[in-house]
Amino acid sequence: MVRLLRLCSIVSLPHRVNCKFHHHDVAKGKRLLLSRLYQPRNLWEESPSSLESKSGERTSRSHKLMIKAGLIQPSSPGCFHFLPFTVRSMEKLVRLIDKEMHDIGGQKIDLTNLSPAALWKQSGRWELMGKELFRLEDRHNQDYCLGPTHEEAVTQLVSTEGGITYKQLPLLLYQITKKFRDEPRPCFGLLRGREFYMKDMYTFDASEEGAYQTYNEVCNAYSNIFNALGLKFVKVQADTGNIGGKMSHEFQLPANIGEDRLLVCGGCGFAANIETLNADDRDCPSCGGELTETKGIEIGHTFYLGTKYSNTFNTTCDSQPKPLLAEMGCYGIGVTRLLAASIEVLSTEDEIHWPGLIAPYQVCLIPPKKGSKEADAVTVAETLYDDIHSLYHLRDEIVLDDRNQMTIGKRVKEAEMMGYPFVIVVGKKALGSQPLFEVRRQNTGEVQYLPREGVMDCLKNVRVI
Repeated sequence: MVRLLRLCSIVSLPHRVNCKFHHHDVAKGKRLLLSRLYQPRNLWEESPSSLESKSGERTSRSHKLMIKAGLIQPSSPGCFHFLPFTVRSMEKLVRLIDKEMHDIGGQKIDLTNLSPAALWKQSGRWELMGKELFRLEDRHNQDYCLGPTHEEAVTQLVSTEGGITYKQLPLLLYQITKKFRDEPRPCFGLLRGREFYMKDMYTFDASEEGAYQTYNEVCNAYSNIFNALGLKFVKVQADTGNIGGKMSHEFQLPANIGEDRLLVCGGCGFAANIETLNADDRDCPSCGGELTETKGIEIGHTFYLGTKYSNTFNTTCDSQPKPLLAEMGCYGIGVTRLLAASIEVLSTEDEIHWPGLIAPYQVCLIPPKKGSKEADAVTVAETLYDDIHSLYHLRDEIVLDDRNQMTIGKRVKEAEMMGYPFVIVVGKKALGSQPLFEVRRQNTGEVQYLPREGVMDCLKNVRVI
């Protein structure tokens, strides 16, 4: 079967940027001042115990940190408002996912969240899904649900458009939209909610061979995404559940807070969700070695569906002598869960550590306190800000902490809790004949005193998306 040439990436991840320092003044009004950014006034004052007493939900490290840092605010059980820092991080994560999906030929769509019951009844999942479906009835007494996933909708869409021509094969359609699931016990903040963002892809091939090739390509793209975030994930054999199909894998982040039980072989690398094996059997089916149990947070799930849905909705591919039912796959990444899970496994109890690529801002610049002995270094700080801003890839990535009524120490502590990958302090050493700036790297704990040129060299290779 002829396969489409994969689309070229439309988003680049620069490893090195041509950073000639074309200095230009940045008007004070154009500098991004921390005091102007919307954040709750009681930042970092919420105690962990009060979170549980208010909502009655079980909490996690990421939940506590994101609430205390003003990244999210609870609306109702399992539902959260996203504040500006989180929206920036989410947008970067979406760009990363878009890049990898485009690289394998994915085409982005946007399906309606309000799904008619008739589609779900046709596939048999209206009853199978049980109470997890948010169901509603309109004024005309027609039943609908808020989509937790879109196998029915996308398969019917492709079918009603006349099927798939051989030139379109393989067809990979995906979206990144809000999904809804009536969780009986929402918990752990964004790790298990009732309203969440998900990337769901649906693929169509004319043969099993082509479908397996597409399946492997999507799995590789998932690995690229998680590797780019610096996450130590495990791909495990999984159950197909109520989505169905012939084969399934989960991408799991090992974590004590995880709700999935995994069995992993340290010898051959075999891994499986315990649901797919005999829970009492600790021998690896691949090599006979011993399986060890761990817990994991599911951040991605892939399914080879076969013709389960294409048969129901008569979705076909061009073929001779007659059209063939499409061989399908579906693939999900919980985008909000991935964001929270990254914070969960990378952070300490008191400090957020972001995957560097999706940190809301890369640099926080801290000038001296007003009235202090170093106060004259304010102009030095502003000049350094302008220099960093002249690096094209960082022009939207640097924040100036202008709250000069606070000590440098207090602002540094807060910046480290917020997780800026680079915190640059302009203190007394910036007033010398050879000004030096304190550069703190959040994810390594390294602290250096660098001249202006050293700071610029340090930052010019920062990867952004």
